[in-house]
Amino acid sequence: MNLRSGRLKGKMSDEAASFNSSLEFDKRIFEADIELNTAHTTMLARQGIIPEETAQNILKALKDLKEEGIEALDLDISVEDIHMAVENYVTSKIGADAGYMHTAKSRNDQVATDLRLVLKEEIKLIGNSILRFIEEILDMADEHKETIFVGYTHLQHAQPTTFAHHLLAYANALRRDYERLMDAYKRVDMNPLGSAALTTTSFPIDREMTTKLLGFSRVMENSIDGVSSRDFIAETVFSLSMMGSTISKICEELINWSTYEFGVIEIGYEYSSTSSIMPQKKNPDIAELARAKSAVLTGELMTIMTILKALPYSYNKDLQEVTPHLWNSVDTAKAILSIMNGMLSSITVNKERAAELAKSNFATATELADILVREKNMPFRTAHKIVGRMVTKALESKVSLDDIDSKFLDKVAHEIMGKSLDLNDESIRKALDPYENVKARTVIGGSSPEAVEKVIVSLRIFLNEEI
Repeated sequence: MNLRSGRLKGKMSDEAASFNSSLEFDKRIFEADIELNTAHTTMLARQGIIPEETAQNILKALKDLKEEGIEALDLDISVEDIHMAVENYVTSKIGADAGYMHTAKSRNDQVATDLRLVLKEEIKLIGNSILRFIEEILDMADEHKETIFVGYTHLQHAQPTTFAHHLLAYANALRRDYERLMDAYKRVDMNPLGSAALTTTSFPIDREMTTKLLGFSRVMENSIDGVSSRDFIAETVFSLSMMGSTISKICEELINWSTYEFGVIEIGYEYSSTSSIMPQKKNPDIAELARAKSAVLTGELMTIMTILKALPYSYNKDLQEVTPHLWNSVDTAKAILSIMNGMLSSITVNKERAAELAKSNFATATELADILVREKNMPFRTAHKIVGRMVTKALESKVSLDDIDSKFLDKVAHEIMGKSLDLNDESIRKALDPYENVKARTVIGGSSPEAVEKVIVSLRIFLNEEI
């Protein structure tokens, strides 16, 4: 049934109808469209805009449709979108009076409202998944507060830390991803219904009523903006894309750390595969795929931004093309979060190898420079120069970290300062010991077990407030 055939002399070709149809991805907003029509019809009746009896017949038909499900709709290609399909169903049940349902609204404000209703729920689901992921990370961090690990800058050995401290970098980044997404939720949680095509309507509708019935926090105050804005979609997908970037970094590290060369973790067999030809292989396929799928989120964001760029106000059919990219982003984000939660919890840490790396390649050198500043009252830059030269000479002479003593350090100091430092061997030993390095970093955000525990507690309080 073509409900809008008055203006047109003929119907679209099948090819044009297929090109124009949004039914395939409109299925996602089916229940939201019933909810919207229910709220709108209820409001129309209460305002005396349509007869009460007609409203009740419409509401009963909508209730029946919700119970029967989307399978009850005629989703033929000639039906342009889900809104027409729903109206066709109601018309088949009560006749022409179904047309009252569309009084004082347009598909323009209708689709904008449906999208917001569904996206609100999707954001909540994704937000909860992020919180569960953070919780899993905190549980793992609790177990590794004293697991010595090496931190990197430029992918070169930098300073000793703990595996827990490194995990908390993930947790804090994901917390910001969550907060960013929840902040985007505020822009989604706005009601455009009542904007109609673009200038509202001359009927005395009550937009505050539909806002309350649909569970929105506030009304959109400009009708042109109401029907044409999709920045709430772009902002949501940006938030998901940023989260994807966080997860991609995690995947990159898991992949690197699980190699023979690093050898500090092993990913569970259930998240690995082998080669079709090399029987010895254990490949981190799931981490690699999650890393790649994060790029989908960035790609969808760029597509959405390009569609929205330079569109004139108000509604344009181009906006229809934004929707499938939104839902693909949502589904991809949910899939990545689900698989990452399980995969991260499957890893085991090779503590001996991690400690070996933390002790190698002079990763503790910074603390020795700090000791010189504290005990010998010298500028940090001078201490930096002495220790840097010491490392160079040790590498050239093939002197290990354990062999560095006050005599070796004094030789270097003489070259730079012309005098000895007379630092005792015990101070040098403690400065170059990875665990002593870690224990000394007790400031907020530091790597010591005590500092890490405070952050874990803080994040658990955050989780308890949000869940």
